[in-house]
Amino acid sequence: MDPATLIGLALAFGGILLAIILEGSSPMSVILIPAMTLVIVGTLGATLAGSRMADLPFIIQGTIKALTGKATNPTKTIETLVKLAETARREGLLALEDAAKDVEDPFLKDGLQSAIDGADPEDLREMLEARIATKKSTDKIAAGFWGTAGGFAPTVGIIGTVVSLVHVLENLADPTKLGHMIAAALVATFWGLLSANIIALPLSARLKRLSETECAQMELVVEGLMAVQAGANPRLVAQRLRSLVPEAKAKAKEAA
Repeated sequence: MDPATLIGLALAFGGILLAIILEGSSPMSVILIPAMTLVIVGTLGATLAGSRMADLPFIIQGTIKALTGKATNPTKTIETLVKLAETARREGLLALEDAAKDVEDPFLKDGLQSAIDGADPEDLREMLEARIATKKSTDKIAAGFWGTAGGFAPTVGIIGTVVSLVHVLENLADPTKLGHMIAAALVATFWGLLSANIIALPLSARLKRLSETECAQMELVVEGLMAVQAGANPRLVAQRLRSLVPEAKAKAKEAA
């Protein structure tokens, strides 16, 4: 998992727990299974109702990626493409047949193999750009799911509070229980707001950011492959690809 995710979650939940403790309460006062169940199940159900069953595998895969995935680093890809450009310029495209077997990136490997097989440069570019467009569309499914969940969760929390307040009104005859019951009723709203702003919306934002970096990596590969196929000077290829990398990453490479 990316350190930013761990740090962000730790800060968010730590701040909430600290606030509860400073108020003189106990963190267990907000751990109410009925309220949590209503918010979580209700939110997931409402969000799923607006999706398709065919989207479910993409949502699951995207969620796992959001929790465990790391942003891609283009440095290794640039180095690989420059080496390929050196070989292609010195020995020709067919000499890359063996090198293609050692390429780990499936997108780069497929594109390189197509170039070796003699694909027209324009056709190759269109094919690779179509794959990037498909990835962008697919990545939006999981990000959109959690973004929608973040919109539903607070409202579902309010529904839970209303349900609990109905129970409160049924017990007005016993004033000794009212304080505890009203506090319990508000916990559903708490979990609705927390699940939306600390879980669902950050998941959506992270998936969007991961998609951006991965697609930028794929676009870098497209430009590199076009240069390799054209037999461009490796030094110019390196300069061209590094110019496509954000300045911070470029500096990181120089420092390395």
